Amino acid sequence: MKRHPGPLDFLVVEDEPLISMDIELMVEDAGHRVMATAVALDEVEAIPDDQTPNVALVDMHLARGSFGLEVSDYIRARWPDTIIVFVTANAREIPDDFAGAHGLISKPFSSAGFMAAMQYLEEGICDPPPVSPQPGSFVASKTFAESWER
Repeated sequence: MKRHPGPLDFLVVEDEPLISMDIELMVEDAGHRVMATAVALDEVEAIPDDQTPNVALVDMHLARGSFGLEVSDYIRARWPDTIIVFVTANAREIPDDFAGAHGLISKPFSSAGFMAAMQYLEEGICDPPPVSPQPGSFVASKTFAESWER
C-alpha cells in the first residue's frame, strides 16, 4: 500500500442522510476531507476520474438496491490502493475474508468510538503500523495488517 502523509480523502457511501452527515462531520473533525458522498453504486461509478479516495466508508444496504459488497468490488477494481471500511449494522453479511475490505465499524457507533477508529485508521495508513491499540469500535481485517508490510 502506498503511504499517504495526510490529510486523507474519504468517500462516504451511505444512504441514510443523517448518518452520512454525521460521518462527514467526524471525518472532517479528524482533520481529513470528504471528497465525495454516494448513496448507491451508480453514484460511486459517476465520480470523476480525477478523484481518488484514500479511504471509502461503505454501508452494506444502500439506495436503489445497491449492496456494499458490490460497491467494495467496484472500488477495489477502480482504485486498488483505496482502504475500504464497512460501516454497517449488518456485520453478519460481511464474509469472513471481508471481501477484500480492510475493516469494519459497526453501527450504531458513538462519536468517541468512531473517532478512535479514525485515529487507528490514520495511523495504519499514514505511518503504519498503528501505535494506538486497536479500538473496540473497529474490527481490522487481515488485509489491513498485510498492507503495512508493503
